[in-house]
Amino acid sequence: MISFRSAAGAVAVLTGIGATAFGVVSVAQAQPAHPAADHPVAAHHTATRTTAGDGTSVSVPVSGRDRVYTADQTSNTVTVIDPSTEKTLGTIALGAQRLGATLSPQYTDNVGVHGLAFSRDDKRLGVVSVTSNTVDIIDTATNKVVNETDVGRASHEGTFTADGKQFWVADRGRDTVTIVDAVHGGVVSTIKVGPGPSKVVLSPDGGTAYINHISAPEITAVDVKSHKVLHTVKGLGDSFSSDEAISPDGTELWATHKRVGLTSVIDLKHRRVAAVLKTGPDSNHPNFADTKAGSFVYQTVGGLDETVVYRREPGGTPHLVTRIHNSGHAPHGIWPAGDGTRMYVGMEKSDTVDVIDTATNKVVSTLGVGQEPQALVYVPNAAPAGSAANLGRQGLGSTPRNVSTTLPDGTPGETMRSGNRGRRLEATVRPVSGLDMIQLQARDLRPTTTYQAYAVQKDGGRIPLLSFTTDSSGNAAQVLAFADFDGASVSLASKGKATAQTLAQMAAAASAMHPGSDDAVEAADLLYCDCC
Repeated sequence: MISFRSAAGAVAVLTGIGATAFGVVSVAQAQPAHPAADHPVAAHHTATRTTAGDGTSVSVPVSGRDRVYTADQTSNTVTVIDPSTEKTLGTIALGAQRLGATLSPQYTDNVGVHGLAFSRDDKRLGVVSVTSNTVDIIDTATNKVVNETDVGRASHEGTFTADGKQFWVADRGRDTVTIVDAVHGGVVSTIKVGPGPSKVVLSPDGGTAYINHISAPEITAVDVKSHKVLHTVKGLGDSFSSDEAISPDGTELWATHKRVGLTSVIDLKHRRVAAVLKTGPDSNHPNFADTKAGSFVYQTVGGLDETVVYRREPGGTPHLVTRIHNSGHAPHGIWPAGDGTRMYVGMEKSDTVDVIDTATNKVVSTLGVGQEPQALVYVPNAAPAGSAANLGRQGLGSTPRNVSTTLPDGTPGETMRSGNRGRRLEATVRPVSGLDMIQLQARDLRPTTTYQAYAVQKDGGRIPLLSFTTDSSGNAAQVLAFADFDGASVSLASKGKATAQTLAQMAAAASAMHPGSDDAVEAADLLYCDCC
């Protein structure tokens, strides 16, 4: 057995939350307004997607030319799916599988393949690797990398400009958006947009970029042509917003707050926060589906293993229509088909993609993908029908295990709690480079407390795995260990309050990750996590 400390040093990455003031916006509890069976989203869909040109939208029927892509953070791949046949075609390897060669001083490939976006002509895919801080531009017809650019620290999610010539990416570890030459590669310029920018999306007409933040409760609007900040929308539900999505009509933006289980709904026309929704623990990615029955938002909630569906209410509080129970663990990235008949959802802790029929809001198929899928996009007319050019198999076929857990008081940790609170302790084990990656996530334990995790053997014996310290709310968003795991389950034991030295180290790490942030950082409130 290789212990956490000797094998990987300080690999644990923790996130925490602080108190949040909501101001005068409404806070809606995520409970269905009507029974789901009585109010399906729609039987006949006219969902739209934005084209390049003037921002008008059209419905694109599913065909063999369409592709679904997932960014696989542990296998460092992009998985390619043909949605017309519901088959996984293969993967594009952008680096070595996590750990392994990635620790070598001679390693030069990508680490932490995480973010995805596609050009409006459907010919280019932009891939952001959050650990190597790189942007790769991929030709969707050939699956080959066209160019690669080093960008800002802790780069996260980005988007192409309407003409496809530039790729704008948010640099979480700085206060900048980096503008990449998407045609030739290289950095064109940077724009200062405020602390901890997380993602960039564009208005349908391509004229305005909207940026959310992980260190400020606001949305920053930037003029794409002049690179000038136009205005900010303040008063979001929390200062940490990991993802955002803009409606096809450009009037609304949804920004998720993963750490506190909230989602802010921003009225872009009136530049105000219209509502703050209680969507649930690990609220990940939102996306839109316009149908004959109205306009809807599908929101992944990783901590509940659910995708929730809201009916949009422009200028008001959206109504929860139904909850879709996903087939796997930790739904994360999400994107609709070009005609809105399907919604594709990546399962971060199961290495799968669920296919949801949006007429019935049921999971109708589940497909295997690379390891630890994060962002997901659906690109119509991306490649020649039947093509699987230049694809490999890296990351495929290694199914992770989600093992049972026991809390310090002897109660099960993996039980889904009532009240949409999620599990208190999750443990996922997946094979990587000759070892196992053991990923723990803890919720609502004792604040700023150090815990020892053990691999529990079939005979009841315990082998130490790792120790970690919770944040000021008793959470630990992602704790990693790399070892030969042959246990049947994982248990925790409390080691008591964290030492002053541990808290000081955590505070220093948080401050280094986000220099210049105006937010006060408590000792155990680490703000960065590559799972977000």
